[in-house]
Amino acid sequence: MKSKTLTVSINSNPKKVYEFISNLENMPKWAKTFCGSITKSNGEWIIETPQGPMGIKIAPKNDLGILDHTVIPAPGVEVFVPMRVVPNGGGSEVVFTLFQQPDMSVENFAKDQEMVEQDLATLKQVMERSSDQ
Repeated sequence: MKSKTLTVSINSNPKKVYEFISNLENMPKWAKTFCGSITKSNGEWIIETPQGPMGIKIAPKNDLGILDHTVIPAPGVEVFVPMRVVPNGGGSEVVFTLFQQPDMSVENFAKDQEMVEQDLATLKQVMERSSDQ
């Protein structure tokens, strides 16, 4: 599969950035192009997306900044999305990798990249606005 890794530098403590992203309830605050809302039902997270409701799972809490998540657009279909928060001095780098899915057109893959870039820019604004630095 074709992939694209996107990054954003954030002038905020890596632990703070990790904690914010790892709390899925915050997803609508920064992933606005993808997640309109999020609810927990029967122990599973459900996000409301432009394509309809989808499940989402995130990596267990860890000290390594790993925020890998799996999006479940339909029963039995899982899309793996690697994501990391990496320390950079007193700030952070957020690294997000997209994979072009087998049924995804080149145009839709490019649109997906644009949406993630917009969401990462929103994340940067949210984190830097609330930064204690």
